[in-house]
Amino acid sequence: MAPEKSIIGNYGSWAVSLMKEVPALSFRDPARKDVESWRKDAMQKAVECISAPPRGSVPAVKVERRYTYDGLDIEELSWQLPYGRATRAVLLKPQGAARPLPGILALHDHAAKKYFGFRKIVKTGDDQHPLLKEHQETDYDGKAWANEVAKRGYVVLVHDTFAFGSRRVFYEDVTGLSGDLDTSKKTDENAEDHAQIEAYNAWASEHEHVMSKSLFSAGTTWPGVFLTEDQVALDILSKRPEVDPERLGCGGLSGGGLRTVYLAGLDNRVKCAVCVGFMTTWEDLILYKSFTHTWMTYTPLLPKYLEFPEILGLRVPLPTMVLNNNQDELYSLKEMKRADGILKDVYKKAGAADQYQTRYYDGPHKFDQAMQKDAFAWFDQWLH
Repeated sequence: MAPEKSIIGNYGSWAVSLMKEVPALSFRDPARKDVESWRKDAMQKAVECISAPPRGSVPAVKVERRYTYDGLDIEELSWQLPYGRATRAVLLKPQGAARPLPGILALHDHAAKKYFGFRKIVKTGDDQHPLLKEHQETDYDGKAWANEVAKRGYVVLVHDTFAFGSRRVFYEDVTGLSGDLDTSKKTDENAEDHAQIEAYNAWASEHEHVMSKSLFSAGTTWPGVFLTEDQVALDILSKRPEVDPERLGCGGLSGGGLRTVYLAGLDNRVKCAVCVGFMTTWEDLILYKSFTHTWMTYTPLLPKYLEFPEILGLRVPLPTMVLNNNQDELYSLKEMKRADGILKDVYKKAGAADQYQTRYYDGPHKFDQAMQKDAFAWFDQWLH
């Protein structure tokens, strides 16, 4: 039963009452027996609600630079989508690797740091920006996790996604805003000055509701744009000659976990998925935690048809791991556990209980070395 008080006052109980305990297209509905017929119906509605922009043909990929660092062969890549500035990315693989290896699409986080994208989870040289070093210390236990998993025998692609890094909104492209979003006083954001980066991140945070409203007005959603851009990256990774396209995985922390939910749930090319620090229920967001989350989380109307964890559950019986932190300030622990129960029910009903696993760790929002060890072992189990 919903409490009398919530983040939307006494409207919380009413808002929760609009939802069904078992949404309209949930596989947990006793009337739904066959996985494939359920998936067809649920996937069709999910795709409709997410309303991702067209993907189009696979773009030409330009190799900007090749070098070796940290025992890895590294390529700096770029490609042009039909909208926005060119996407920048890095590809990491064990030094000298030639035979087809499993591939992992490593999805960077949000962290209220839109100036950076893929650079938040890789290390490509000793001259790492101090802000990136600090971020990896606090969120990743001092590790560039994309490098670490690549060393285990994977080809890893990490790309900037919509509104981050090379895909961020540039000051000089914005007009018509005033007040806190006034761009007239901004200076060269490419200088990578600490203060300028922090100022940009603060500006970009305030710009998020503007972008979200514009996307909704255009008939799409932020998860939909993420999905399109992540699927393009998956296209590119799967076509690499040193990658086995039948052994693809994806994963990420926080915003990367959110992207894992949508990409792994809606694209069955992802044979193994690890969602870190992004699992809860719609009720948690209604009553307690929507204010702790980015506008990038939400797909209007989808809660009528699927609970949040059931988006990821669309991939059943493909292997799926969810990693949670007990003191994660972004979620309520009881709702993380309820989401876990929902996914367990979906996998059990599909006869695939062994293909789903969740784990809990003490501590705040993070993807530390203990969690990375478990995530990498999961990838090894299903992709190697």
